[in-house]
Amino acid sequence: MTSIALSASALLLNAAQAEGKDDNGKKDQNDNDNKGQDKASNLTAGDVAILRFLAAAELLEADLWQQYAELGGVTSGRQNPYQKALQRLDGDGSQYITSNTLDELSHAEFLNAYLLSKGAQPVDLDVFRTLPSSQASGAQQTGRLTNLMNLTVDTSWYTRYRSTDNPDLGATFPQAIDLVNVPAIPRNDDDFGPKDHVQAIANTAAFHFGMIEQGGSTLYSAMVQKASNLEVLRIVVSIGGDEVAHFLEWVDFAGNGVQTPIAPFTDPTNGLTFPDFNATGNPELQTNLIFPVPCEFISAKLPHCAVIRPTSPKGIAMGVVNFLTGTGLFTGQSPAFFKALATLARQADAAQRGF
Repeated sequence: MTSIALSASALLLNAAQAEGKDDNGKKDQNDNDNKGQDKASNLTAGDVAILRFLAAAELLEADLWQQYAELGGVTSGRQNPYQKALQRLDGDGSQYITSNTLDELSHAEFLNAYLLSKGAQPVDLDVFRTLPSSQASGAQQTGRLTNLMNLTVDTSWYTRYRSTDNPDLGATFPQAIDLVNVPAIPRNDDDFGPKDHVQAIANTAAFHFGMIEQGGSTLYSAMVQKASNLEVLRIVVSIGGDEVAHFLEWVDFAGNGVQTPIAPFTDPTNGLTFPDFNATGNPELQTNLIFPVPCEFISAKLPHCAVIRPTSPKGIAMGVVNFLTGTGLFTGQSPAFFKALATLARQADAAQRGF
């Protein structure tokens, strides 16, 4: 892995690309199709930094989703108890997991290929694939970037999207349920039972799905405000929209695990209880509110508006790194991993729109 710490100033474009030409010297068709906009190859150092941080984020996302897909996604043959527990939340749950995984893989591959096509360095995290795999039947035994077996899931996204307040204006939100140092995938075959234990693991995964995808929705919404090149803006908006689509599915999915007939129930191995949210009478826990509630936006003096939140771009990349680190997603990673990720984040946060 030689490219991860490369400074943005070293990410140079070759002369042909700078003129908007392809490898054969022909004029880029985008120039004819998008007259009046920047040439696609005119990437600023900030644009490159944005795309490289997003590529790193997608590689991390793809890594965790692959682990979910191996044990909970669509597989041939007999289904394991974890798959069945996920399908109790939604009969199409395994297909959704597999589809989400394919999407994240495509995002990472596209962003790196796009960087290469513009003469910029892609992101390669393979040297950091050192974390252990689950030992449960079905898990591939390969090095991982992320750890899904000791998670502290931030569930405040659930109450945030049911509130009229906005974190961009200083609001904070309570946890919907406390999920501290718990597995989101079976660690070994013992975790396939008892029934309420494996259901608790599936429910933890469901809230983690929502946590990850709301983070992606926020990240892309914030980063688009920093892009200078119009084609980079198009890429960030387009992939960001897919992240929002993922998020809305997992909002519904997580809610299905905290209502009848699944909830309430208690994991007999550790006492973790999933209550029936609807029985609490708390409107911020209502399970059938899957769309963002209109909230404060830009100014408290303006009418409420249904939006992704937060979307402030200030310090967003480092904020994502610190947030994910705090959840235990990178437990066991090396100091070099955190240094490399911090370098990418600082470069992305330094990006400024050039017009």
